[in-house]
Amino acid sequence: MQKSINVFERKINYYETDRMGIVHHSNYIRFMEEGRCAWLESIDMPFEVMEEKGVTIPTLGVSCDYKHHVTFGDTISVEMYTTEYNGVRMTVKYIIKNKETGDIVMTGETKHCFTNRELRPINLKKYAPEFSDKFQKLLEEAQGKF
Repeated sequence: MQKSINVFERKINYYETDRMGIVHHSNYIRFMEEGRCAWLESIDMPFEVMEEKGVTIPTLGVSCDYKHHVTFGDTISVEMYTTEYNGVRMTVKYIIKNKETGDIVMTGETKHCFTNRELRPINLKKYAPEFSDKFQKLLEEAQGKF
């Protein structure tokens, strides 16, 4: 397995800002998802491959704590870490920073479960051990960071 990247960078678009000229809070959920998709691609496990195997990863919950703002033209980095994984559920922690200043813009997490095509919960350790091993490795890489 190739080494996973857990930092995703992107530039803020004008349409993502509000009347005050700062990124609207709702966009951070999209930033987390963009980062998570890029992260899974980096470990040869894009959503398309998982779905071909019959695995989906619904989001069960999202939490965000906003610390600082970013504006049009800023570049953010989205750091992601798997903080919980048991084969049935997974939690991913995010730290979003302004790349130029290093300011922490947002911290948050998403909670997920693994399901089949019919959205019935599955244990990834039994259903798709090749995917489970990768998620387990992500968890081990993050241990000690939080």
